[in-house]
Amino acid sequence: MNGLEDKTFIIAGGATGIGAATAVKLGLEGANVVIGDVNIDGARKTAAELPGTGEAAAVEFDLADNDSVQNLIDHAIERFGPVSGLYNVGADLSPQNMGTDTDILTVDLEVWRRTLDVNLLGYVRTTRAVLPHFLESGGGAIVNTSSGAAFAGEDTRAAYGASKAAVNSLTRHVARTWGHQGVRCNAVTPGMVMGESQKQQNDVELQATLMRMVSLGRLGEPSDLANTVAFLLSTESDWVSGQVWNIDGGMTFRD
Repeated sequence: MNGLEDKTFIIAGGATGIGAATAVKLGLEGANVVIGDVNIDGARKTAAELPGTGEAAAVEFDLADNDSVQNLIDHAIERFGPVSGLYNVGADLSPQNMGTDTDILTVDLEVWRRTLDVNLLGYVRTTRAVLPHFLESGGGAIVNTSSGAAFAGEDTRAAYGASKAAVNSLTRHVARTWGHQGVRCNAVTPGMVMGESQKQQNDVELQATLMRMVSLGRLGEPSDLANTVAFLLSTESDWVSGQVWNIDGGMTFRD
């Protein structure tokens, strides 16, 4: 893809799954990749195994911590120079948080606070940290990870769905406000992607249910998202901004 080789990209949540697959894709395209994650061992493993001609670095960081977010951005700039793009993919999907995210009457307010602090404000933090650099260097691209829960109106995951709907709004705000200064911002909405966590959970019933809804006849792989994210970070998508793309094998149809 054009505009990836020798450029530097930050993946906020790149130790495993979609984030790790995106790091691999960018590496294959010759990019430098800075992988941030609370799972520093996983981030280091992904960085060490990155293919291609670019370099990789792993940084321990937490989307809910202002200082560590700023350190992630600063480390990337100090190590590699100008940063061309940011991919936000981290979220708190832990059993103690998302696993107790039920309906609005029963979910604890602490779950709401934690979910919004990581899934939404985490993306606000990374964007606030990288935007001044983009504006100074003439532009850059941001890709956020959303979810079909933002549109579906589910009877559970009230906090998660609200956080992802807010990510869509944040995406459009950034695209509209700083587009004239060369900043693009888009979001991707994954379907069922068979990354490490899904394979470990092995929810056969859920997989079968979703398979019946997928037009293309298979569940997703992390590389399916990675290919789209790399495109949105590349100069081949220079006229794409403010969009929320469903990458789900044709499970969701919407205008």
